[in-house]
Amino acid sequence: MKKNDWSRREFLRMSAVAAGGSLAAKTIVPLPRDLIRAPEAVPASDRVRFGMIGVGMQGSWLLGTSIKLPGVECAAACDLYDGRHTLAREIVRADLPVTRRYQTLLDDKEIDCIVAAVPDHWHKQVVVDAVTAGKDIYCEKPMSHSAADGVAMVDAAKKTGRIVQIGSQRVSSQIGAKAKELISQGMLGELTLVEGWLGRNDPTGAWQYPPPPDLSPRNLDWDTWQGTVPKRAFDPYVFARWRCWKEYGTGVGGDLLVHLISGMMFMLGINEPPQQAFSVGGIRRWKDGRNVPDVHAVVYYYGELPVYMRLNLGTAMPETYRFQGSKGILELSESGLTYTPQSGKDSAPSYYANSFPRAMRDAYVQKWHQENDP
Repeated sequence: MKKNDWSRREFLRMSAVAAGGSLAAKTIVPLPRDLIRAPEAVPASDRVRFGMIGVGMQGSWLLGTSIKLPGVECAAACDLYDGRHTLAREIVRADLPVTRRYQTLLDDKEIDCIVAAVPDHWHKQVVVDAVTAGKDIYCEKPMSHSAADGVAMVDAAKKTGRIVQIGSQRVSSQIGAKAKELISQGMLGELTLVEGWLGRNDPTGAWQYPPPPDLSPRNLDWDTWQGTVPKRAFDPYVFARWRCWKEYGTGVGGDLLVHLISGMMFMLGINEPPQQAFSVGGIRRWKDGRNVPDVHAVVYYYGELPVYMRLNLGTAMPETYRFQGSKGILELSESGLTYTPQSGKDSAPSYYANSFPRAMRDAYVQKWHQENDP
């Protein structure tokens, strides 16, 4: 049996809860990689040829990972910056067809589907154009730049009958799948509160990416890159750090909160929007001209379940979920699951009995031990 070549984004420590009655926290141990079967080879007749739209930070990783899958081949790549044409050919092959016009990929009948990793403000147009051209598409999260864009994307997918998949890593996580299984089995009893958080504390984590040194209007179609938003003069920092501006990105909400929310919904089997949401935050750390918050906390009601999510680009905190229920706490991190069971019962006579007269208190304590001691 071959071992899988797991990517950096995939969960490496799948696990099962140890049995026992102790109330100590139980760290759920890793599953050996060699117990997971690698994909089988795919016949040449079943090969999937995809076109890559956007070969930036996330796109280049998706491209390099996709071509490692059995039966998958990159047929062409598109980016508005010519330097990424070079990068795409370095990743795939020296003669890979490249272009600035993604419509060229959509018109190519030899391309079966599209993988897209473009700035948020381009998601709707790329997805609508792809499905209208008869192509299935995988698009990076967040789904859309606005709610209206999302509705248009759903309408286009329904009208054409094409597949639209939005890349949200926690929904594909094996550790998330294990947490979903445990929660559905009633491990936590009555769910009372869900928390999630993630923090960073460095310039790269706050999207202060270095622009390519050669970037200029000569090798970048700056006007097309801006799309339909109000035009501004060429700015290499806006190109590299578009997540910092609401005209192009969706801030920590679309970049990071989407992971926490989609993962939570997957693990709890929720497929509906919250009934209420209350948010606070602001630009607390990175006062670099951005117009989206670097601190963002939201309290939701999903039905009657309170959910509290917080993001902070000014203080590092490992990504964590904490599912709290009447039978204990299930905590999920990037390295595993930890379950802390709780009995929900008194472990000793109530201290309120200290307000009883002595004889009454002694009688209460004696009766409590008779009824509760093993």
